Amino acid sequence: MDSPRNAAHALLRNGSPPLINNGIPAGVAGQGGGPEPAASAIAAGPGRMVRATLRVVRHEPLVHFFLLGGLIFAADAVLHPPDRNDRVITVTPAMRQAMSENFDEDRERKATGTELDAMVENWVASEILYREGKALGVDRGDDTIRDRIAFKLQLLIFSQIDAPPATEAGLRAWFAANHDRFDEPERLSFYLGPPTDEMTARRQLAEVLGGREPADLQRKTRAMVGRPVSSLAPSFGAGFRDGLLALPQEQWATLQSVEGWHLVRIDSRRPAVLAHFEDVQDEAVRTWKTDETRKRAWEAVKRLRANYTVRYEP
Repeated sequence: MDSPRNAAHALLRNGSPPLINNGIPAGVAGQGGGPEPAASAIAAGPGRMVRATLRVVRHEPLVHFFLLGGLIFAADAVLHPPDRNDRVITVTPAMRQAMSENFDEDRERKATGTELDAMVENWVASEILYREGKALGVDRGDDTIRDRIAFKLQLLIFSQIDAPPATEAGLRAWFAANHDRFDEPERLSFYLGPPTDEMTARRQLAEVLGGREPADLQRKTRAMVGRPVSSLAPSFGAGFRDGLLALPQEQWATLQSVEGWHLVRIDSRRPAVLAHFEDVQDEAVRTWKTDETRKRAWEAVKRLRANYTVRYEP
C-alpha cells in the first residue's frame, strides 16, 4: 500500500487526489486491505472521479443541509431584497434641537454638549434595537407595538390634512346642530355618604339630624362639586338622579343608587345656560376644524381599507 507521502506525491503530480473506496482520498482510508486503485482512477480520467464524488454527496446528509440552506437564503434574497438604507441611521439637526428642548420641561437650563450627545446616543441605540427587533419579527402579535405604530401613522395622516376655512353660513349651520357641546349644563354640588344598606342609611340620617354625626361618617362623606346633571344617571342610576333633583337645597335625605343607600344633601344648584354663537365663535371654529380634520382622516383610512379584505369569523 502507498504511504501518505506517496499519496501526496501523486496529488502534486496529477493535480487531483487519487481516490479509493468510493472517493475517499488515498493515504487517508489506508485500512481497507483491498487493492489500491489510485493509478487506475487517474487513468480512467476525470469522469470516474466526478461520479465517485457525486456518490459521496448523494449519501451525505450534512451536504444536503447546506445545499437546502443556500437555496432558502437565495430565494429570500430575491423575494425580500434588503433596503439600501436599513443600515443607515440619520440624526438630523431638527432631532437634536427637539432633544435639547425636551431636556428640561421647566426650561430652567439647556442641556450641555455632553448631555445632548448622551441623549443622541441613547436614541441611536433605541433605533438600532427597534430595527433589529423588527427584522426578527418581535413586533408581530404585540398589541402595544401595533397600537403605537397605528397611532404614529394616524398622527402622520392628521398632519397631512389641511381643512379649508369654513364659511360663516356653514359654521352657523354646524353650530346649530352641535350647540349642546357649547351650552353650559345644569350642575349640582352635593354631599354623598358612603354606600350602605337602607337601615344603616336611615340610622345615619337620624344621627345627623340629631347633631350626633359620627366622625367615621364625616371622613367618608364626599363633596361632589359642580357635577353636570347629565352625568348623574350614568354614575348613580336614573332613580338617584330624579330623587336628588327633587330634594330641596341644604336638607339631608337618604337615596338609593346603583351602589347602595346613601346619605345626601344638595349644597348648591346652577341652572343650564344656552350658548350664543357670537360668544363662542372662536371656540366653535377650532372645534369645527378638529371635527373636519377627523372626518377627512377617517375618509383616508376608508380609502386604505379598500386595499384589504376583512374577514369576520363567527
